[in-house]
Amino acid sequence: YGRVRAMQEPRGDGLFPIEVAGPSVPVEVAGLDEMPEAGSLFHGMKDLKKAAEIANMVRQQENELARSRGFSLEEWSKARAGTMVKELVIVLKCDVQGTAETIKAELDKLKHEEVRVKVIHAAVGQVTTTDVHLAEAAGGIVVGFHVGVDSKARELADNHHVDIRTYDVIYKLIEEIRDALAGLLAPELVEQYEGTAEIRMVFKVSKVGRVAGCMVTKGTIKRDNKVRLLRDGVPIYETVIASLKREKDDAAEVREGFECGIQLKNYDDFKEGDLIEAFRVEEHKRSLDS
Repeated sequence: YGRVRAMQEPRGDGLFPIEVAGPSVPVEVAGLDEMPEAGSLFHGMKDLKKAAEIANMVRQQENELARSRGFSLEEWSKARAGTMVKELVIVLKCDVQGTAETIKAELDKLKHEEVRVKVIHAAVGQVTTTDVHLAEAAGGIVVGFHVGVDSKARELADNHHVDIRTYDVIYKLIEEIRDALAGLLAPELVEQYEGTAEIRMVFKVSKVGRVAGCMVTKGTIKRDNKVRLLRDGVPIYETVIASLKREKDDAAEVREGFECGIQLKNYDDFKEGDLIEAFRVEEHKRSLDS
């Protein structure tokens, strides 16, 4: 922030002082407290104190962002896991305006009720430090099409771990963004049946607690299975196996036709005749169409 102390306009080989600069008038300005970066925006204000307050607030926010870590496109899903708003923020730079509009339109088609793309800035020209700062502040990435990356922008992106992706083929760009969005979708949880054990006897072991003496009547019971207790065909409790033994030894699994001892985690109110049904839960990746 600062007060404009002097303003000069280049004419011919010299600089001449002026009082007012209109649109498209290049000027040299003196009076700011520090040198701004190329591409910075100026906001004129009447109150210098208010300008200072806003500038200091923005500077504090930028310092906090600088201490935080950015992410790459591959890390994006993990970085956004658990957040309420799941959107991929993009700063888009292209060689011509028509291409920028085409790509933005294609990205807007990548819609899903759980995730979305948000292009916060689309412009023509190479990737600059301003683009990197904008992507970092918004928690997004920079995507370039048929454009180069300024060396200072590349260095800034590396230091702040902001991902810059450049492409020469539109379908490849759209494909990678689609994959990134799909990676953020909560996986479909599919239950896979493993086996059933019938409780034939319940006995109490000193310092251990109640143990279910079982016969595996179908499939296989594995130590790392999830299980549900069934009584008269009705699910009573769902938990995991705390202990699985074959005779007196710990077992990783017990197959159909063999006896075993089972302890359930946080539950021991089982009875003779109850069934322990074992299953595992698999995570299946989803697409934007699912």
